[in-house]
Amino acid sequence: MSTDLAQLFAKAQEAQTKLAELQQKLAARRVEGSAGGGMVRVEVSGALRVLAITIEPSLFASGDREMLQDLTAAAINSAIGNAQRLMQEEMSKASSALGLAFPGEPKPA
Repeated sequence: MSTDLAQLFAKAQEAQTKLAELQQKLAARRVEGSAGGGMVRVEVSGALRVLAITIEPSLFASGDREMLQDLTAAAINSAIGNAQRLMQEEMSKASSALGLAFPGEPKPA
């Protein structure tokens, strides 16, 4: 195996290790989303797992089940969107630092 190929292989292994570490760190992060002016708040992990849902007690008193369901779905989608943006930003930073580019992303200079 040539030296260039060996160096390329070593760099690829290093990049894979660093990206796996980043994914683990992101999975441990907590991201929030909300709906209804904060009346429903949802917290998700960087691994897109729902960790907590907080609902303003007054929503239960209203008895409007459909509105509560809609607000909960909207808050979950907001939290997941926020977590996905965080992951994309962090992966982009990491790929730039490693001299890599993900599909749809310009190659680093």
